[in-house]
Amino acid sequence: MTTNTPQTEFKRWKEALSCKDPLYAELSGMSEEDIVLYFSSKLEFGTAGLRGIMTAGTNAINVPVVVQATRGFAANILAESKSADPGDNAVVIAYDSRNNSELFSKSAAVALADMGIKSLIFDSPRPTPELSFAIRYHSAEFKGTVAGINITASHNPKEYNGYKAYGPDGAQISPETARGVSALIEKYDVLTPLDGSYDKYTASGMIRVIGKDTDEAYMKRVLAEAIDKKALAESGLSVVYTPLHGAGHKLVPEVLARAGLKTLTAVPEQMILDGSFPTVKSPNPENKEAFVLGTELAERINADIIVATDPDADRVGVAVRTNDGFKTLTGNRVGALLLEYIISAYKRSGGIPEGAYAVKSIVSTPLADKICESSGVKMYNVLTGFKFIGEVVEKHEKAGSGTFILGFEESYGYLKGTYARDKDAVVASMLICEMAAHYKTQNMTLADASDALDKKYGCFRELVYSANLGLAGGEEKKKSIMSALRSDPPKTIGGVRVENVRDYLTPFEPEGDNIPLPSADVLFYSLEGGGAVIVRPSGTEPKVKMYCMVSAETPEAAETKAAACRDDMKSRM
Repeated sequence: MTTNTPQTEFKRWKEALSCKDPLYAELSGMSEEDIVLYFSSKLEFGTAGLRGIMTAGTNAINVPVVVQATRGFAANILAESKSADPGDNAVVIAYDSRNNSELFSKSAAVALADMGIKSLIFDSPRPTPELSFAIRYHSAEFKGTVAGINITASHNPKEYNGYKAYGPDGAQISPETARGVSALIEKYDVLTPLDGSYDKYTASGMIRVIGKDTDEAYMKRVLAEAIDKKALAESGLSVVYTPLHGAGHKLVPEVLARAGLKTLTAVPEQMILDGSFPTVKSPNPENKEAFVLGTELAERINADIIVATDPDADRVGVAVRTNDGFKTLTGNRVGALLLEYIISAYKRSGGIPEGAYAVKSIVSTPLADKICESSGVKMYNVLTGFKFIGEVVEKHEKAGSGTFILGFEESYGYLKGTYARDKDAVVASMLICEMAAHYKTQNMTLADASDALDKKYGCFRELVYSANLGLAGGEEKKKSIMSALRSDPPKTIGGVRVENVRDYLTPFEPEGDNIPLPSADVLFYSLEGGGAVIVRPSGTEPKVKMYCMVSAETPEAAETKAAACRDDMKSRM
């Protein structure tokens, strides 16, 4: 780790970079405040890799930082490889539509080739879940280790980009691996230039471009997860789709068409790949604002639902027609609806598979647990991060036991099928449309189906609040908030007594055959009468996130109770 002052490191960058390098111009325009912000620290490499603003500096995402991270990741691959020959190893590289994503992905490929590792790079932006699939799909071609790199900042604003590392299982790397990679990254100077070039290594075969064949193999596996294969074709469902200028623009419409959907209308302005995301403030399907253009189009053509995927097509949001216009559904509600639909569809088509199980994060709705319990389906609860859902699937697959029917997180990520180990907006879009089609044949909308969940299982409501702490000092503020909550835990939250506090920094063995959870910076407050509040720092951004999960006899009472919990916890952040 460099001990240079921010000003010294800034000067070192300026002396090392060519005046023709775009980063040189970034450096020339920096203020003293910028220099301190981007050169006093470095992005922390964790299980979610790196994520930051695209500019010059160690505390930002740029070619030197991407190359340095790739060298550390490559060194880890070589250390753990099944083969002594570096050329027996490969890394699949994908990227989304963000500005510089293609540049960063090609730079990573060259950095790998410099160290003797081959890469398979997609010919254009692809969904994150296809990368997860491709790692496993192409692994048989190599004697060594096959891993993955994804250049994306998911649903962050346009100024951001990121770097995600995937292991041979197709999931994002574990906390232990992340710590090892982080230590190896430190061994490389961020300003050491690349040796070779992309064209040179492509010509030699060290870098191989992939595309259509992998797409076809991936879509075949996605389409196999449909349950009611006639629903979309026979229902007359009308869907509006938007990729929000991202990587879902190609495969989501293709999969929906092959699944039988007759009427799909894309939002034309948002089908254009554009990392500036000109039609939205933030390309996040969790935000209602992302549905503005889709809603205008859906109203004009009298569509039934609107489906929106984020720039790397791993998250999906839904807006449904109601008597009061289109309303968005939360990630928790879509997860619960999908679980209820999948279980019911299996019952209609021959019965729930033997050993059926689902997986969700501990911050996702307990309504899902209740749905599973009522049908004899096992629910596993894991830490936040889809890699932990993937670990449960991997464990069952290796043991040859159980049937995985759904994994989801409240943050709009879903997966059905064992072909991938990450959330998949492509398969989720297909299943959401299939579900909407089924309910349409019953003269119900998805809003009606959501109301039916309240009547059958009780009124569960959830709220999420993120305290945005800013780039300057954000990491220290995260630690301070979590420390204060540990030293002075709340006795009540939203007027409800806290019955128990579980600190996940201390690993514990759960009851029965549930999955042991590793240590994590998470506080879980169990509330009297049921419900919970959970607090954790974000792993990729200077934020502390808080989740309220409650239930009550009526929707209004549950919403009031959740809001009271949220407002109470906001005052502590």
